Amino acid sequence: MGYKIYTHEIHSSYAARIDNYRSYDTISKDIIQRWTYPLVPDVPFFGNSATKLERQGMYRAPEIKQSRSSKIGPFTVIGSGTSIGNNTEILNSVVGEGCSIGSNVTIEGCYIWHNVTIEDGCKLKHSIVCDNVTMKSGSALEPGVVLSFKVVVGRNFCVPAYSKVSLLQQPIKQDSDEELEYADNSSGITESPSVSGTLDKLNKEETTELPDSQEYEVGDGGVGFIWLVTEGGQEEEWRHSVAPIPVDKLVAIMQITNDEADISNEDGAFLPPSGELGPDSITNDSYEDAEDIRDDFVIFEREVEATFQRAVEEDVTDDHVILEVNSLRLSYNMASADCAGALFYSVMKLALDAPHDSANELYKNVVTTFRKWKKLLKYYLPSIDEEIEVILV
Repeated sequence: MGYKIYTHEIHSSYAARIDNYRSYDTISKDIIQRWTYPLVPDVPFFGNSATKLERQGMYRAPEIKQSRSSKIGPFTVIGSGTSIGNNTEILNSVVGEGCSIGSNVTIEGCYIWHNVTIEDGCKLKHSIVCDNVTMKSGSALEPGVVLSFKVVVGRNFCVPAYSKVSLLQQPIKQDSDEELEYADNSSGITESPSVSGTLDKLNKEETTELPDSQEYEVGDGGVGFIWLVTEGGQEEEWRHSVAPIPVDKLVAIMQITNDEADISNEDGAFLPPSGELGPDSITNDSYEDAEDIRDDFVIFEREVEATFQRAVEEDVTDDHVILEVNSLRLSYNMASADCAGALFYSVMKLALDAPHDSANELYKNVVTTFRKWKKLLKYYLPSIDEEIEVILV
């Protein structure tokens, strides 16, 4: 047909594609954790205002107003012109420019865009808040919520998990030209403008008045409509959300993985670890190298387990255990993720080996053990994503 597809193979640079909210969250964390250098928050590029990199991966612009009683946690970005009130806590989040955040606010794992107003006593978890949104006092966002441009959440209103809130009503029909139709209170169905026209409409001056006749769905004083999840769409919502995967879904995924592994073993088929080629597709030398790497990893895990067991028996402090594990990591040329996996296995094994007669007692053993060694695990698992990854592995 005469068409050509051009490709470029990347050997050392960073490349990724955002096609859902979870990939947006993942790539944003890569930027904050500097995997994309020099495209990082403290280096000016594409007209952004540079922020200052501080300890534990915190980025703060110089022109912010922050109360002394407020707390900003690790891997958090605060844009210029933003003010933060008393006793407010912001963890693992990005806050844009010109935002006003009141007192006694909790923000965890969220992406707050520009010129957002969050009044006193609000609670936000693992959500996306677009430009010029206002959250009235006492309102809350459950995990997975997305608030579109200029939405207003009413006082003491809690937006349900995985909800999408917009100034436009939910489309009820989509035609072949990919134009949307919205329900109209007076005339049944009216055709909406194009997507670009909708964005232009939303980007008008903030003083644009909205019809008083609309019955909004986001509480007292709120402005916006909650879009319902389509039938069968709940499964995709938690998969593609910025919120952590729910515990029950993780258990189901692990069960399916284990069942597939059992079926493969019964059929005599062996699936190699991710990223490795099958035995028939590699040379003898590369096969021996792969075997050596696996042997080193097995020995490393045993060394870490022995170190942890000795710490339990001799009541060694967490700091000393971290020092010994880091020495093993350097000796075997392993990554921090390998240390986290080996320690997680050791802690779980300790809980399983403790005496128990029922599932309830085993659960108590696990909780007690993890509380005791929480600091040690947190050193190698600083974020919720890394915690999920080590559980899945």
